[in-house]
Formats: sequence, C-alpha cells, structure tokens
Amino acid sequence: MATAAVHTPVKSHSNIFSTRHASGRVPLTPSPRTRASANHSPFTPPPPPSRRDPEWHADKKKYPNAPRGSLHDTFASLSLSSSKRSSNRSSPSSTKSNIAAPNASPLRLDLGVNEWSLTGSGHPTPLKKARSARPTKTAIRINGDRFIPTRGASSPTAAMKADHSRPGSSSRSGSQDSVLNDDVFGRDSNTQPSGEDLDDYTSRKSPKSKAYEASIAEAVGLNLGTRILAFKPAPPESSKPIDLRAQYNRPLKNTASAQTRRRILTAPERVLDAPGLFDDYYLNLLDWSSGNQVAIGLERNVYVWNADTGAVSSLLETSPDTYVSSVRWSQDGAYVSVGLGSGDVQIWDVEEGTKLRTMTGHDTRVGVMSWNKATLSTGSRSGNIFNHDVRIAEHKTAELLSHTSEVCGLEWRADGAQLASGGNDNLVNIWDARNITAPKFSKTNHKAAVKALAWCPWQNNLLASGGGSFDKQIHFWNTTTGARVNSVDAGSQVTALKWSTNYREIVSCHGAPDNQLTVWSYPSLVKNVEIPAHETRVLHAALSPDGQMLATAASDESLKFWKLFEKKTGSAASGSRSSDNGKGGMAKQMTIR
Repeated sequence: MATAAVHTPVKSHSNIFSTRHASGRVPLTPSPRTRASANHSPFTPPPPPSRRDPEWHADKKKYPNAPRGSLHDTFASLSLSSSKRSSNRSSPSSTKSNIAAPNASPLRLDLGVNEWSLTGSGHPTPLKKARSARPTKTAIRINGDRFIPTRGASSPTAAMKADHSRPGSSSRSGSQDSVLNDDVFGRDSNTQPSGEDLDDYTSRKSPKSKAYEASIAEAVGLNLGTRILAFKPAPPESSKPIDLRAQYNRPLKNTASAQTRRRILTAPERVLDAPGLFDDYYLNLLDWSSGNQVAIGLERNVYVWNADTGAVSSLLETSPDTYVSSVRWSQDGAYVSVGLGSGDVQIWDVEEGTKLRTMTGHDTRVGVMSWNKATLSTGSRSGNIFNHDVRIAEHKTAELLSHTSEVCGLEWRADGAQLASGGNDNLVNIWDARNITAPKFSKTNHKAAVKALAWCPWQNNLLASGGGSFDKQIHFWNTTTGARVNSVDAGSQVTALKWSTNYREIVSCHGAPDNQLTVWSYPSLVKNVEIPAHETRVLHAALSPDGQMLATAASDESLKFWKLFEKKTGSAASGSRSSDNGKGGMAKQMTIR
C-alpha cells in the first residue's frame, strides 16, 4: 500500500517555499548535519575560533592597534570568512539529535532563525542554498569584560535608524557591519548623514519610520518643520526705524560743545611798564580792587592805576632803609594795606592819599596779606601769621603758628569761615575761624613752596593750591572733609591761581620753563588754551572785579592785561563801582583808627 506523502511548506532564506516528505514527524530542533548548509541568515554569527585557532592570532596581527573594549572596533577586526568557519564547524551528528554543538567562545551571540525542512519520514534533507556565496553564520566576539554602549545605542531614534539598512551593498562584510552597527546598536553619532546623504536618507524613510517620528514629535510638542533653537516668541521689533548712518557715524565728542566753545584772545589788551619790580617769588606786589583800581609795588613805591580812566598816581614812598614787600586791597576797595621789608604793616586811604595807621609785630618782612572784613591777616618770613583788627588800638588779636618757613600764600574764604595758608615748608594749612589755635587740616602733598591759593566762587569749600618749581602740581581740596578731589600736572612752576566768576574755569600763571598762562575747565581739567605771557616768569596776577580781565606782572618789568573771561553778549561789560573820576564811587565800610 502506498504511503501518502505529506507536503509541508518551509520558508527558505531566499523566500521560496519547498515541499518535503515529513513522514508524519516534525523535528522540533534543527539537525546539526543540515545546520552548516541550510542556515544562510546574515544575522546569525559564525562561531568564534578558539584561543588555539591560528585565525585568532591572525586577527590580532591584522589589527594590532585596535583598542580593547570598543565594540565597533571589535566588529571591524573580525574576519568573517564564512567558508573556512563553516567547514571548521561541520561535524557529523545524529539526525535526531536536539543538542547543538558546544561553542568555543565563552561569550556568543547568535542572531537569526534557522530554517529546516519538515519531512514525514526518512532522513532530513537540507534545503538548497539560494546564494552559495553568503556565509552561513556570523559570530560576534566581545573582547573584554565589560559592554560599553555607544551614545547612538541609547538614542531614542535608534529604533528608527534600524529601518534604514543598506541591503544592496556591494561588499558583504561591509553590509554585515553596517547592519550590526545600525540595526542592532544604533548609528554612531559621529557618522550622521549630511548634505546629499541626508536628503537620500530622508527620502528612504519608510512610512513606519515617518509615522513613528510624527508620533514622537506630537508627544513632545515639537514641530518638525522648525528649528529647535529659535526665539519663542520672536524678538520684538523696534517701534522706530533704525538709521544705521546715524548710529555708526556719530562723532566721538559732542559737536555742539565744539561749536559753542568760546574764543579766547591770546594777545594782551594793554601793556604797562613796571620798572623796579623785584624778581622774588615769595612777594605779592599786585592787587586789583573792587573799585577797579590796580595797586603795584615797585621797590620803595606803591602806584595806583585807575582802570576806568587810565590815570596813574603814586600813593606812597617808603624810607630808604626798607622796601615794599606786599600790597592788598580791602574788600570795600577804599583802603590798601602795604607790607614792608622791616615787618611793619601800613594802611592807606587811597581816596585821600593818606596813611591811616602803622601796625607792628613782625620781626621779618611781611610777604603776604589777606582781608576778612575788618580783620587783616599777615604772613611773615619767620612763618608766623597774625590777625589784626584794624578798628582797635590793640590790633593783634591772634597768632597762627604752624609754618616753619616763610609764609608766601594767604587767602580768606569769601564767607570768612576758613583761612588757607601756604609756605616755603611745602605745607597747605586750612584754619577754622572759630578755632585758630591749630590748623584744621595740614596737607603735605606738595613738594615745593606753595604760593598760589584760590577759593572757588561757586563752591565755598573748594580750594585750589599750586606748587613751585620742584612740584608743578595743582591740587584741589574739599576743605570740609580735607580730601583731595582732583589734581593736574601743570608742567611748570605755579605762581598764581585765579577762578573765573563767569565760567567754570580756572587760570594758572607759571614760571620757568614756559612762563605761560593756562586756562583749565573744571572739573574736567581740560586745557582750553595756553598763552605765552612774558619773557620771564610770571610773578603776580590779579583778576578784575567783573571777572573778565587778568593782570599779570613779571620780572621783565611789564604789566599786561589779558581778556580771558569775556562775558556773553547782553551782560554788563564792567563791574566797576567807581565813578568817572575813580574816587566818588568808593564806599568806606569801616572806620580805621
């Protein structure tokens, strides 16, 4: 009786169904005899060679610099010779054996599904090879004791990358490496496609991958058509159009200030002769009164020049045994005090042309004086400063003892609250009128004699001081706190300082080596103009009552008048209080006995 044949379709690697006699039995496990010839899956690795296999050493020699523990480098260093490994693994076995051959490697990864024929009776017959050139099995050997995954393996897009293998690769070994790297462990982050490869990669995406990406993007709220790093929301736009020319072509300095910068005359308005003027830095022989009269001491004489009429008169002549060492007008412009080389101080009524009194007390010459209403302060060569009340017979009211050398600078503040003194001992002392037993502040910043002292007219507690030849510095002091608030290097000896009453400026007079006048802006201390003034050093300076004119005297025996601070158009041209004859306008505010 003929036996009925059972035909069971079996899927081979080449996607062809074949029929074999099963004889009523279906083996549950593949037969080892047909394993080497029937398993053609590219995902099933071949068995690794044993340590004694010559191929093991050949692989190590072929890749001597391959680092241990790197999974991708291990894959690249493997020799995937299928024919040799298949022949080494082929061994006769029972057709009914369900036990696979033991592996030589301690770590083995077998991927893929083997295909076997189902027969009803007789011996199992292996399938015919669809492509004999393909290896039957691929073995994965991991050198090292740790598995270190790549960044791409943990990427959430690794599953999507697995859908884009290259089945049509020309090299089988390269195709296997690409399949293992991309589909199993994810694409390496260092080998991302770019340019045309990126377009090709995107066009090859399967509908499943695109659907997966769309679902992920929808879950995280990401729009695939926009950049991740973008402004959300967009930056606000300017309400006004930006003119780039106006932004980038602006001048470094304000042009308005340059256009409105005033013009300063560099030539003197008038020049007078001053024969017999002593060339002595420590004397003060020039002063300008509030009545618009200039007094100057020349040897033993004092002359008065009326700025309104231009008339010159001789006020006094000393005895042959002394000389004029200093002159100073009272605040009302009616009296002039004259210091002598003998140490005496005389007070003269200019209108009457008479001497009112003589005050003694100093043993040496009086080189500097300053008025504060009815109080006259005098400084001598010995370093003493005396206060005199000219209204009483016992005139000396106080002694200010601090300087150890000749006092050559002395100035009362406009409100009479403080007195500043400078001397040849390089000191600047600031005295409080309520307590004159000791100076309130004593400054030692100057390195030479301090003759130039000036109080600021618009800030009462601001004092300027200038040093001599070995210092050449101008310092500015806050006399309330004693702090130095500003400084500038003048470049030459400072002989006088005068603040402008019309502008925020100060003029400094200098000696060697330049003998110039310098106008400074304050507080910027920008040098506005520098004027060569005299052939020799400028010794004395005085400012007119209206603040426009500066008079300077030098040892070249000349007296010059400079219009440095001209008032703006529309303001009063002169602040003189005198009448046409220069005498009727003087108002005597005190009685001298």
